[in-house]
Amino acid sequence: MSTLPPARRPALLAALTVGVVLSAIAGLSVGAVQTRPGVVLAVVASWLGAELPPEVSDQVAAVVTIIRAPRVLLGILVGAGLSVSGALMQGLFRNPLADPGLIGVSSGAALAAAGIIVLGGSNLPLLALPAGAFCGGALVTLLVMRLARRGGRVSIETMLLAGVAVNAIAGAGTGILVTLSDDAQLRSLTFWTLGSLGGATWPILAGVAPLILLPLLAAPGLAGSLNALLLGEEEAHNLGVSVERLKRGVVLMAALIVGASVAFTGIIGFVGLVVPHLIRLLAGPDHRIVLPGSALLGAALLVSADLASRTVIAPAELPIGVVTTLLGGPFFLGLLARKRWM
Repeated sequence: MSTLPPARRPALLAALTVGVVLSAIAGLSVGAVQTRPGVVLAVVASWLGAELPPEVSDQVAAVVTIIRAPRVLLGILVGAGLSVSGALMQGLFRNPLADPGLIGVSSGAALAAAGIIVLGGSNLPLLALPAGAFCGGALVTLLVMRLARRGGRVSIETMLLAGVAVNAIAGAGTGILVTLSDDAQLRSLTFWTLGSLGGATWPILAGVAPLILLPLLAAPGLAGSLNALLLGEEEAHNLGVSVERLKRGVVLMAALIVGASVAFTGIIGFVGLVVPHLIRLLAGPDHRIVLPGSALLGAALLVSADLASRTVIAPAELPIGVVTTLLGGPFFLGLLARKRWM
């Protein structure tokens, strides 16, 4: 696939922005209570102080404002965050198939969540599960970073190997807890590991937004350094990049974003892997385009996947991780087939 010329890359970002807006309007409009886009826009305008038209009932306004809006906004945040985390990790490892899970944050969060679900009892505070999952992901990431540190430097190769080993150990621990769980606990754990935006509320959104937004806003500042790193660590150092600081910054940002996302939505696969890879195919490896493009495409993709998850088998709901895997798996199979026959 030929990449877009530099002059057309701003048009790609503009098109992706329109995609985010359209997916958000669809997410606010479609559901058990069907709402016309015009009504949705009127409700959104009422948030900014405009008077709600008399033909818009309080029930419809409440559905859009209380139920759908937090879910759509959480989808935008998490989709953008996971995609940018994937782009950061792919730039750090200089491998377009790298995934944020390589640093152990997802497996650590899953282990902590399994421990809370199975061993914590039934009278836990509401935020115990997300808080525990976030702490578990952070601790495992710190462990991987510590294992990868040699002589004051973080070895990318050692980090990769340590991540594989720690992921396997955390997976084994989760498997033990699954074996000890009863039917209700197993059901809760299964649905958590498959991901969902169904628990989104305004308080949850207020809690998770800073943890994702701050790294998201800071990530574009690393674009130049990541571009230099594509040449190799020594070359990047000769160009004035503080490589060790860059490694720590990338891992910290990815861990913060993925930890916060996983804590509140469960594990959502393939977004951090597929989206930045697709942006690279479209626009090339320049991180000045890859990072914002990944954020926009990831946001649109996850909101659209959530819309599909809650409408395909309505009134039941598919786990969103199933939808993203069904989208991401064939995408990579198509890439493999294309490369095989080129």
